[in-house]
Amino acid sequence: VQLQASGGGWVQAGGSLRLSCVVSGRTLPGDVMAWFRQAPEKERESVAATRWSGGTTYYSDAVKGRFTISEDNAKNTVYLQMNSLKPEDTAVYYCAAGTPRTYRHGPYHYWGQGTLVTVSS
Repeated sequence: VQLQASGGGWVQAGGSLRLSCVVSGRTLPGDVMAWFRQAPEKERESVAATRWSGGTTYYSDAVKGRFTISEDNAKNTVYLQMNSLKPEDTAVYYCAAGTPRTYRHGPYHYWGQGTLVTVSS
């Protein structure tokens, strides 16, 4: 399984970006897809997660109400729509896949390369 993340860039505070993560290889309906982020000099943190087959989604408190995770099974792609962006959202964003014990803590078996999101004030 390979994950390819894209969509990062520079945006002013209050703006929006949509990240994409294309999944290649074998996936199962029960697999969970997630987005994490890591800001400079900070630990990686979970942002959002969802199951391929639908159902429960997870959002961190920091992004709840502003970010939306979704999937397009036909395109094997997971999206992260990010609205009302804040400077503190600046980070490298990673997509991940697997069968974690918990959405928030994982562990996730597969990781994509990061895509940088920069939000200016």
